[in-house]
Amino acid sequence: MKNRLILASASPRRVDLLKQIGIVPDSIIPADIDETARKGELPRAYAGRMAAEKAQAIGPQGGFILAADTVVAVGRRILPKAETAEQAQECLTLLSGRRHTVYNGLAVITPQGQLRRRIAATTVRFRRLEAPDIAAYINSGEWEGKAGGYAIQGLGAGFIPFIGGSYSTVVGLSLYDTMQILKGAGFWGSPLTS
Repeated sequence: MKNRLILASASPRRVDLLKQIGIVPDSIIPADIDETARKGELPRAYAGRMAAEKAQAIGPQGGFILAADTVVAVGRRILPKAETAEQAQECLTLLSGRRHTVYNGLAVITPQGQLRRRIAATTVRFRRLEAPDIAAYINSGEWEGKAGGYAIQGLGAGFIPFIGGSYSTVVGLSLYDTMQILKGAGFWGSPLTS
């Protein structure tokens, strides 16, 4: 018998990623929480806190609740989920020619109410971007709502000569870590978690 899984996310990318490992959520309930970083909060801790708060915001659902949060960071600085072209341009300018880290916070609440957390981290290097590169990317609109103002699974891939870690972490859900946290929580619902 398959366990019930609720995905606490509005991201279609996370649904698609879960399908890659044979998991289809029984329901999708986006969490509506305040995503403001606390003063002095480090990116890794912020990603973990956001995932846990998203899972907890859904409340008891009679199944497993899976939540995730993706954070793009340059050193200790957390980059925003770009909402304006200006924000996206600032992010791309900052990322140009340097390495950054993408954190993927994961949280699972079991049917018994136990909270489990896990954090994945991947290093990404951008090539140096010229003004026309940034302008063309801004015009594509692909940056909208994306952490750090880019999407590795789209046109943004052309900016990235190197990643160290999991590609799926950068897309928005570390598949390896998701599988491990679900298995550890006692979930079975994929050929890989049985």
